[in-house]
Amino acid sequence: MFTPSVFRRLSLALFAALGLFIAFTFFQYGISNDEEVQHIYGRLLLDFYSSGFTDHSAFEYRNLFLYGGLFDLIAALLERILPIWVWDMRHLLSALFGLAGIIASYKIARRLRGERAGFFTVLLLAITGAWSGAMFTHTKDVPFATCMAWALYYTMLIMEKLPHPPLKLTIKLGVAVGCALGLRIGGAFAVIYLFLLLGLAGLIQVKGWQARLRYWLNSVIHLIPAGIVAFILMAIFWPWGVMSPENPLLAAKSFSHFAFSMLTIMDGRVMPIGDVPRYYLPAYLLVRLPEIFLLGLLGLVLIAATRLHKLSTHQDKFLPWLALIIAAVFPIAFNVIDKPALYNGIRHFTFVVPPIAVLAGLGLSLSWDALHSFPRLRKGLTVGCAALCLLTLATLWRLHPYEYIYYNNLAGSMAEAEEEWEGDYWSSSLREAADILEEEISSKPRRDANGEIVPYLVAVCAENIQGTAYLDNRFTVTKNWEAADFYLSTTNMGCDDVMKGTTIGEVERMGVVLAVVKDRRQLLAHQRKPRIPGSAH
Repeated sequence: MFTPSVFRRLSLALFAALGLFIAFTFFQYGISNDEEVQHIYGRLLLDFYSSGFTDHSAFEYRNLFLYGGLFDLIAALLERILPIWVWDMRHLLSALFGLAGIIASYKIARRLRGERAGFFTVLLLAITGAWSGAMFTHTKDVPFATCMAWALYYTMLIMEKLPHPPLKLTIKLGVAVGCALGLRIGGAFAVIYLFLLLGLAGLIQVKGWQARLRYWLNSVIHLIPAGIVAFILMAIFWPWGVMSPENPLLAAKSFSHFAFSMLTIMDGRVMPIGDVPRYYLPAYLLVRLPEIFLLGLLGLVLIAATRLHKLSTHQDKFLPWLALIIAAVFPIAFNVIDKPALYNGIRHFTFVVPPIAVLAGLGLSLSWDALHSFPRLRKGLTVGCAALCLLTLATLWRLHPYEYIYYNNLAGSMAEAEEEWEGDYWSSSLREAADILEEEISSKPRRDANGEIVPYLVAVCAENIQGTAYLDNRFTVTKNWEAADFYLSTTNMGCDDVMKGTTIGEVERMGVVLAVVKDRRQLLAHQRKPRIPGSAH
């Protein structure tokens, strides 16, 4: 009944559904905190090229030069072509990157275990809020993760062709790695994986050190085109990174040890980002991934524990499997050992989600096979997995368009999760809060004695653009919060408690208040009231 062709059609149906989901919802997501500076960086990179490499403003703008500009450069180009509001266009572009990441994950799983594993992987990523919800607004993290997923896919294919991989395949690997490096120096992980696997391949597949040396030498020679292509693309999208041999090292050092003051929260504990425990990332992964995701990983671990003795009979798949495991585990282990500053949960390590999803999809597929002789248990697994999927989908539906704040039941109820873990850290809900403010206030603008419009002053606990982009000419966003007539804030990290005022609107999902709108006019009027001499205070 469930033949490979059936699972292939189911996967295609899921891809079609995801495409429709993107097309009909991309304009509903709010601007994220970093988007304005990222887009400015893309425009400045465009100026660098259009000026004939003489305008170096991009390399003097904040610390954005530490990042590659692949996504932002594309967005800056599309801004000049497409008749779509720039912020919605960025979200559409980012979501398409996210879809491409799911396709890469599907191809990896299908390569290792067939169409059923591919389908499970697509399904898992589709119902993972940290991917399918984040892919609209995490315009640095999701595109990078997608490039890393494709780099992993081509690395796996190359492992099967060593020591003489085809030129076409090495060029594809170079494109994927170059695009990853054109977003973040973290793309170097893909290079580390490649050479680590190359070394292991020689040790496993070749006997004798002379033969191994020839194997490694031939492999490296055939991989040179990949290195050339990767370097060229990195240079195009991250020109600062190739202006000095030291620059990539400076970027890596900067990302490993952030030097700014910021707080994060984990399981109810508020702490500076430099003081997070070593298990911060594993803990966040445990509560951010859906239950069925975790079930698939558990199934894989149990099956692997009972089948280790059979590895020698499947050496043709050993290196591709090892590549996948390294891509999923190495960054997490590196994080635990190095203990860099972290915040926003798993955001900076979003690139581990696709390989972990593949492992979970493989775990579900292998579990199905393992229960072949136990039809009742297999039926129970099927019903249980379907129920978990439906429950997760129902939660994401209720959270829309804030799917990225999803937590599983290990974090408690949604109200408990949003209280004890990072919530709307991108302040995406301010888009809806701005709409509430416009609806609550008279449609007629405030005017002075001369009939001139006097805009209401609005303070925003986020970047100013997250207010100005949505508010009409009745309002002006101010940095002088004490003088503000209104206050817009998310509830993440207690930002809503910073300013007093009468709450006139709330953005709420599943009983959780994500953002508030406060009216401060009466408070300001009381403060401005002249004091009567001798009166009590």
